Amino acid sequence: MNRSLLALFFCALLPGQMGLARADNLDNILNDTVNSISQAINDAYTPADERYDDDRRRNDEDRRDDEDYRRSDEARRQYEDRRRQLEDRRRQLDDRQRQLDDDRRQLEREARRLEEEYDR
Repeated sequence: MNRSLLALFFCALLPGQMGLARADNLDNILNDTVNSISQAINDAYTPADERYDDDRRRNDEDRRDDEDYRRSDEARRQYEDRRRQLEDRRRQLDDRQRQLDDDRRQLEREARRLEEEYDR
């Protein structure tokens, strides 16, 4: 409705081609004015401090997300390192157990040989 009233106003005041060019210029000026007023109203309802707080809050959340990601990445690396250490330890224990089993078999063979020599 505002546009039609505005167009009617311009048509009545400015005849011909020159009037249309002037109407476009006036329309741009009015649009800029309306946008400025709208921004002023928005600023009045959302003070700069509050916008700053919102920006700071978003930045803090982004920073926390980054820190959480780094922590989770670090935790994953620590988990993988610890897992590798445990696997290495398990392999060492398995090797040691094999060595003990070999030693036990060697000992049993020696004991049998001793018994056989004694029985002769």
